[in-house]
Amino acid sequence: MATPSADKKPRAAVVYNPIKVDVSKVKDVVTAAAKAAGWAPTLWFETTEEDAGQDVTASAIRRGADVVIAAGGDGTVRAVAEALRDSGVSLALVPSGTGNLLARNLELPLTSLEHAVEIAFNGDDHAIDLGMVEIIRADGDREEHAFLVMAGLGLDAKMIKNTNSKLKKAVGWLAYVDGIARSVPELKPVRITYSLNKGAQRSMSVHTIIVGNCGMLPGGLLLMPEARPDDGLLDIAALRPRGPFGWAKVWRKVAWENGVLRKSALGRKIIDLSADVRDVTYLTGTDLRMTVEGKPEEFQLDGDEFGEARSVHAWVDPGALTVKVPAAV
Repeated sequence: MATPSADKKPRAAVVYNPIKVDVSKVKDVVTAAAKAAGWAPTLWFETTEEDAGQDVTASAIRRGADVVIAAGGDGTVRAVAEALRDSGVSLALVPSGTGNLLARNLELPLTSLEHAVEIAFNGDDHAIDLGMVEIIRADGDREEHAFLVMAGLGLDAKMIKNTNSKLKKAVGWLAYVDGIARSVPELKPVRITYSLNKGAQRSMSVHTIIVGNCGMLPGGLLLMPEARPDDGLLDIAALRPRGPFGWAKVWRKVAWENGVLRKSALGRKIIDLSADVRDVTYLTGTDLRMTVEGKPEEFQLDGDEFGEARSVHAWVDPGALTVKVPAAV
């Protein structure tokens, strides 16, 4: 976080999605908290269809913001974090979306606006990693983006593409169940070649491959149990269901083993004594390059669709983002 001079009050900026938040309510709470903390008046920036948050966050940095509060869904948080990369300016979260993936993984408050804003002004700074990707399109165009939680190619990206936006607004993350059902008819294994940590090229068939900086999904599903947002590593999960019961084995691994058994010492012993589920493959590394054999596949970042990719280069930027967390007692 930028250190203010002795005669300059610190200042917060709020980057908010007007579709996701009640901005008048947020302004009331933030204004009161800033005054109580002795901070300068807060800067306010609204996202638009043309600017998901990167440009206005850059403006907030230029205007001397010491912390940027992202008020919106996962897309807003990802865009703000992308602009804050290696800036030294802290990110604070006011979760307002469907998934709130980063807040869930950092165990930040999801439903209390007052608590979230309190952390923004009085919390501690904690450095976490950023996942970075270069997406290479079929025509050779390249795009570089950051992600905070997960990037995925295959089924999960198809699911997001096929999720009904109206249903998502009505029932939240449960709408993804409908998205999965819509994706199953077009689901086929994807053959990819990949290289981990700049090593030898290998190949495998997957239904989806997910690169994670964090491991938890909505509903408490723990997809990547070893993933930590501050360990300098990316965790990779390749879902490769085989045979008529393949998807049942994947579900058992994610929902039962990862979500239930790993929470107790006895459960972990049961996992150690059980045969490994070959339908889910886990890898870890700092650099992954993968190329789709055949037609390009849908790609997603932190729950937002990002078009089709021919190749993806993913790597970790350790400690590149500072996030506000509850102050240590």
